[in-house]
Amino acid sequence: MKFQGFLSRASRFVLCLTASYALPLYAAPQTPSVTRAALDPSLVDDRGANAHFVEQEAENAVTDGTIIGPARAAYTLPAEASGRAAVQLLPGQYVEFTLPKAANAITVRYSIPDAPTGGGITAPLVVSINGRSVDTMTLTSQYAWLYNQYPFSNDPNAGLLFPDQYITECACVPSATTPPPVITKPFRPNHFYDEQRLLLGHRYHEGDKIRLTAPAWSNAAWTVIDLLDSELVGPPEHRDEPAVNVQRFGADPTGQRDSADAFDTAIAFAKAWHREVYLPPGTYQVNRHILVDNVTIEGAGSWYTIVKGHQVTLSTPLPDGSVHTGVGFYGKYVTDGGSSNVHLSGFAIEGDVRERIDSDQVNGIGGSLSHSTIEGLYIHHTKVGMWFDGPMSNLRIRNNIIVDQIADGINFHTGVTNSVVANNFVRNTGDDALAMWSDKIEDANNTFDHNTVQTPVLANGIALYGGTDNTISNNLVADPIREGSGLQVGSRFGAQPFTGSLWITNNTTVRSGPFELNWNIGLGAIWIYALEGSINADLEVVGNSFLDNTYNAIMLVSDFPVKDLYTITNVHFKDDRVDGTGTSVVSARVAGSASFENVEARNVGAVGVNNCGSFHFTPAGSEFTLTDLGGNVGGGTTGPWLAPWELPNTITCDDRPPVVPPPPPSPWVTP
Repeated sequence: MKFQGFLSRASRFVLCLTASYALPLYAAPQTPSVTRAALDPSLVDDRGANAHFVEQEAENAVTDGTIIGPARAAYTLPAEASGRAAVQLLPGQYVEFTLPKAANAITVRYSIPDAPTGGGITAPLVVSINGRSVDTMTLTSQYAWLYNQYPFSNDPNAGLLFPDQYITECACVPSATTPPPVITKPFRPNHFYDEQRLLLGHRYHEGDKIRLTAPAWSNAAWTVIDLLDSELVGPPEHRDEPAVNVQRFGADPTGQRDSADAFDTAIAFAKAWHREVYLPPGTYQVNRHILVDNVTIEGAGSWYTIVKGHQVTLSTPLPDGSVHTGVGFYGKYVTDGGSSNVHLSGFAIEGDVRERIDSDQVNGIGGSLSHSTIEGLYIHHTKVGMWFDGPMSNLRIRNNIIVDQIADGINFHTGVTNSVVANNFVRNTGDDALAMWSDKIEDANNTFDHNTVQTPVLANGIALYGGTDNTISNNLVADPIREGSGLQVGSRFGAQPFTGSLWITNNTTVRSGPFELNWNIGLGAIWIYALEGSINADLEVVGNSFLDNTYNAIMLVSDFPVKDLYTITNVHFKDDRVDGTGTSVVSARVAGSASFENVEARNVGAVGVNNCGSFHFTPAGSEFTLTDLGGNVGGGTTGPWLAPWELPNTITCDDRPPVVPPPPPSPWVTP
């Protein structure tokens, strides 16, 4: 049948994995369902970013397609979808959303199959409003579909990248196993989704119907729609003299000619005359870094001003190990004096990064930027949205959208201090969405506040690796997929020790606490990890909500080879709420202690405290002590989650307890 196209090996594999979750054709009520991270907004409180768009999940819309999910097993399409469910369309099928508010722009998050040998395909998606076709989007899988062991491959047919490493799939080292294990290809497919924006050219009203159709003539065997974001975008922002217009220096708004040199010339002129640089509406081709220092660059808005570049292979690797360059705005590195007084706002950065090469500097924003601001950017298809190499201080990052990255969203790497990341939206990163990494020099006095993180494919939603007096507050973190969790406090990656205080306050995680492939166990929504040293700074975990946890809500752990070397102490949980755990509220796999006060839990799937300590199982009890400061109420199938018999250090170790999926989160009624 011509319209069905063909299935690549990768697409057949994922279809097979998701088939067991398929549901019948579905027609949702006509009332539009607006969510935040696939949650009823009433459950989120005042947490996460205050975005300009509204989010609607495809599984809540009207469709003649098939709902896939909900499911959380890594390497499957449902697991990487927002809310762990999506709609799969065959050619000729549709999903239809009802606008909850006036809008003139949409963002579609989707997945289509890879090419049989990798590299991606393109496929059409027809956009109709109120029964009239208004546009056809060209979807692509060129920036999706990674395979194999870290740092991954674009080839679905490749053998193991590291056959001399242990893998869970066979519980063996393949190269040292006789007979050799059979490894299914494609091996560990992941990073399935991408997203695309579309200006509709007209203002549509609340109640209007937006239908997304995979046309009968589509060459994609299937199209998965995860969600639709809709918003009302204002007109372009104009800057007149004395702002320096890059077009006057030869920048091409059609994107046909490279504008990098014109950008450099305009920036130099603006600095000499103490003026701002203006990027008018248009698409500007820039295929290398633009060096910024003591300059303000403003676009007409991220929907109108797009700085887009090709990834370029370098003839000779750079001293930092880069073998490619690409579009990005970079401060000077510290060895060159660093940059300061840089202000970037109101434009999009569209990269061209399709593979993970950790040595490459192909990030949207990079270098060292002190006393600077980054606001209102949309960063797409770069390696890392923003990666900062300090020491540097006083950076403000606000109101940005960072999506579809091969690696991190934002990383404070090495000696970033007195800086704030606030009201940013980060979705579909290939590593930590937001991170502070105190590599060589500690990060200190920084705040990550009111950010939304969704579906990091690998690693954590928000991670802190060492540092002093840092704050993680009022964030919303949803759906971490594998080898990470919602929030991590980790002594790892050569980071400086934690000192002073660390405040993790008033955050919400949902559908976190995922499976850890390397250990073959479940994690916590918050994961405190002593791998390379003890964690004994004052760690205050206050006012957080851990919702719908796949495994545990709270995990404190040290890796088995160092379990007798490092401890976790001085951790204080207070006024936290846990609604739903697949297993325990607390899993302790380390020596040390923590206190608990007014921690309420419900819908707990296993014994409240899974206390293994450091696995010596002494007659004196576990090496991990829990201190009950009162008010710890609620529980689940086994009674109170923090029962007196569990205190202070009763061994309750169950290495891999059965998972009891919790019910969906619901409002918390306080007596």
